[in-house]
Amino acid sequence: MELRHLRYFLAVAEERQFTRAAERLAMQQPPLSQQIRLLEEEVGCELFVRMPRGVELTPAGEAFAQTATLVLERLQQGVSHARRIARGELGTISIGLTSSAGFHPLTTQIIRAFGAAQPGIEIELAELNAAELIERLLARQVDVAFLRKPVETPADLSFVQLLDEPMVVVLPLGHALLGRDRDGDGDGGGDGEPPALPLEALAGEDFILVRRPGAPGMYADFLAACKRAGFLPHVAREVPRMLTGIHMVAAGLGVTLVPASMRHYDHGNVVFCPLSRAHGLSAPLHLAHPATMHNPAAERFVDFARASQVQARAG
Repeated sequence: MELRHLRYFLAVAEERQFTRAAERLAMQQPPLSQQIRLLEEEVGCELFVRMPRGVELTPAGEAFAQTATLVLERLQQGVSHARRIARGELGTISIGLTSSAGFHPLTTQIIRAFGAAQPGIEIELAELNAAELIERLLARQVDVAFLRKPVETPADLSFVQLLDEPMVVVLPLGHALLGRDRDGDGDGGGDGEPPALPLEALAGEDFILVRRPGAPGMYADFLAACKRAGFLPHVAREVPRMLTGIHMVAAGLGVTLVPASMRHYDHGNVVFCPLSRAHGLSAPLHLAHPATMHNPAAERFVDFARASQVQARAG
């Protein structure tokens, strides 16, 4: 049984006449009558009562008409659903992000605005380090990812730089480099602003860094900046996430560097200090995705993020 037979049958059932149904279907009446006969043979019973001036549905025909209508309606719904998925209006996106990328307001603004603009698309989030995100993007286990500075840029992936921001030093409250201030809170200034520190002032510190395999780009940049500043840093601990490093600084186990946007993390036992000279240290924010995308919803997200970037720069 073919779908066209259902359409022929319903046309005759609605018109109650073969001639009008044939005109509606843009075909001749004899072939239509023949197709209906073949359908009745396949169903195994008469669907119409033939009368001199038309036809009427038999009880079996009435029941079959209800089923045929449902089948064609479900088919049309399926076609519409598939087309919306192909246009990227429906579907699911897996978005990966590093902890520091997730702290930048632009990341959450893009995700939230996209979700509001495309309510038919389900968003899944996964927090991983940069190396893990690259691996999952290549394996197509993640559709798009927000990350900082990748060293590895495989040809199968595309990277869009959304913005760049400075790095800041995270010191424990009361650290000697913060000096004394009129407030007595150890933030280095009576106006509540922490002091700007030259990188070389940190030469004797114990550094807490995100493990090199997890964030190789930022790790390498830091080592190069310290070399230019005239010292070799003592990396006392390596951690899986920047937030872990901040917690360790709060516990007095060392100091760390993070993107400036992570100052939004309200931790009462640390102070975020700017660097007086950047020494080439910065924290770019990238959107990474497969160069060839197979998920239309993810393609729509990338276009949306690019447009948001343009709007942000224009503003």
